[in-house]
Amino acid sequence: MGCVVNGPGEARSADLGIAAGKHRGHLFIKGEIVRVVPEDEMVAALVDEAEKLVKEGFEARLAAADKSAAGEAEADRRALLDAKGLDANNSEARVELISRRLGTRRGTSPSNTN
Repeated sequence: MGCVVNGPGEARSADLGIAAGKHRGHLFIKGEIVRVVPEDEMVAALVDEAEKLVKEGFEARLAAADKSAAGEAEADRRALLDAKGLDANNSEARVELISRRLGTRRGTSPSNTN
């Protein structure tokens, strides 16, 4: 699971995943978006897709993917990036803040900062 900006990329090798954002869920199999569902249907859609994967297999589920899902997902991702900036999670600032609190610098561990 993850956000629509980073989720599919971070879990590219996951058999099945879902990324959430913009009040929608992006279901993906092996990093490929297969469906986009409303937020209130995400859990049911994830369970449904898992059951279909068990019965039909990966190739069949990838072949059955909604052909418009990848485009819809990309539009959601771009809208969030436009609204929140390139680093939607502000990860670089968080890493720097944690490093300062621990008294470390990038590339060093707390034990060798002297």
